[in-house]
Amino acid sequence: MSTYYQPPKYPAAAFDSMTPSGETLPVVVVGAGPVGMATALGLAQRGIPVTIIEAADQVSFGSRAICISRHSLEAAGRLGFGKELEKIVLPWVGGRSYYRDEQVLHFEMPLRDFDVRPPMINVSQSEFEQIMVDTLEKNPLITLYWQASIAGILRGDDEVTLEVDTAAGKRHLRARYVVAADGGRSRMRELAGLRLQGTSYEGRYVIADIHWESDLPAERMVWFDPPSNPGSTIIMHKQPGNIWRIDYQLDPSEDAEIETQEDAIRARITKHLDWLQNDLPWTLEWKGFYSARALALDEFTHGRILFAGDAAHLVPIFGVRGLNSGMEDAETLAWQLAAVINGNADEALLQAYSFERHNAWEQNVANAGKSTLIMSPGSHGYRTTRDAVLALAVGRPEFGHLINPRQSSATHARLSPLTWPVATGVEGVLPGEPVEDRKVRVDGADSSLNVARGTGFAVLGVGLDAADSAALATAATELGEALSPESVRALAVDSAAAEGVTVLDAADLAGALGATAGEAFVIRPDGLLLCRVPVARLSGVAAALHAGVAPAGDALPARPAEQVTADEQRRENVWLGLSTALDQVAEDDREGFLTRLALMLGSQVDHRQFEEAIAAASDTSPVRVEELTPQA
Repeated sequence: MSTYYQPPKYPAAAFDSMTPSGETLPVVVVGAGPVGMATALGLAQRGIPVTIIEAADQVSFGSRAICISRHSLEAAGRLGFGKELEKIVLPWVGGRSYYRDEQVLHFEMPLRDFDVRPPMINVSQSEFEQIMVDTLEKNPLITLYWQASIAGILRGDDEVTLEVDTAAGKRHLRARYVVAADGGRSRMRELAGLRLQGTSYEGRYVIADIHWESDLPAERMVWFDPPSNPGSTIIMHKQPGNIWRIDYQLDPSEDAEIETQEDAIRARITKHLDWLQNDLPWTLEWKGFYSARALALDEFTHGRILFAGDAAHLVPIFGVRGLNSGMEDAETLAWQLAAVINGNADEALLQAYSFERHNAWEQNVANAGKSTLIMSPGSHGYRTTRDAVLALAVGRPEFGHLINPRQSSATHARLSPLTWPVATGVEGVLPGEPVEDRKVRVDGADSSLNVARGTGFAVLGVGLDAADSAALATAATELGEALSPESVRALAVDSAAAEGVTVLDAADLAGALGATAGEAFVIRPDGLLLCRVPVARLSGVAAALHAGVAPAGDALPARPAEQVTADEQRRENVWLGLSTALDQVAEDDREGFLTRLALMLGSQVDHRQFEEAIAAASDTSPVRVEELTPQA
């Protein structure tokens, strides 16, 4: 039985109200997926009327993106649909990976006492979208048209004209700005003559949703080379309503057209569930197909057409960064575009959007790319080292971190032209980095930092005396007037009370921020830190935002891309370097290359260490197929 929403199809008569050639609309969003709808909700919060046009006649069907990060849940809360979403989701905190039937990794994402939400939840994209549709249909500033596809575009200096095919005939919409959020096969991108650039990986996966009342845990489960599907990789995720998402890799020799037929999918899933000793009935609900790609436009801002989500960039699915990075796009674009439309910022602010979100794509690819090289190694070198890592990890768990999927987390904007520099030696949260939502108390009641700061900017003072608290309130009021209708709230912790300042009871907040007494932290609407300055310097924030450029100063101190130990970094460097070297060595010299490499490295350790290394590399006894037994 399906748990998916089946909303009524939009009646054709609704298109009669679509303006044929009248007034210029402030914003038209092309695409009613999560990114397009999130952008519309963010703009409407700031008083901007939005028209959404969508080629389909209902929300998407099937799970598609199912893993929603803590940061995206925070965004959902700010956009007004978080509470409804959290009613139906399935939280999870970690996962396990197996080589054949031996566990080689158990990872857990942080869930701390101060966290407001779980690190990750599962819910089908169709349900996610339907809750968004229900939310925006209540908003008088948003109009959504189904069955409306883009036929042409005409770009001008001050507006964009869209030719739209509808069930009621052709219509034309004129808009000051168009947000292209129409997915990976973007018609807007095609009509604008733009192409994605980057890397397409060889790995191909069949994906399926099944209804299966299993009591297996809600965690990410991965099998490399399982006896049920030798040579392949299988991923399983539990969703609400006893829906399970199953992804499995096709061999390069297999015909995708044949393997994506329903009978072939049923046979493959049956084989794996039988190996898991399943005796429960199951039904196939939905099926799909994907390949891993890391592609992006060079620029996301093209005149008055702004690209977001998969229309702007694609990331490999491993680490669940697609929808989650798209939600970040939407939140950032909404407040920045609204500031331009409302006259509070120069159009240079939209270039900051392009720079920030392209850099965020690079951050995502850096992590997802490593996961993809494990999940779908596309060359002899990477296949060889991946298999070696898995075999070693059975008995040497220190190699397990190389298999870690590097689950999606919030990206930063530390290199953004908007991000203010800080003095050398400053520690804690740096400008451009996400400010975590945390449990706090306000006037004796439980709350959270996000609830206290609202949907707009927040100015958070730390360790302020009475005079500084009053100055903080004045600065927040002036910033609010400069950015109106964007909301600006004044908050303080460990500080004297003042009119207009909400004092938070959060004993650990100052330490988490790395704050010193007298500092003020300006938090952007999308949850990123804009700057941390003495209260007296807050008067310059509005002017910097208007210009789209932060004050000059030293660059932010370097921050490692990942928090890894020296040993973990060493093993990762060896894995990547050896994989590349194997790909560069002539095929008939690989054994000779590895022998020479072993002699070189062996000469740098003592005899006992070298003998132990030989023994570890030679021992494949834990992973011989004939010794495997199906797991319970």
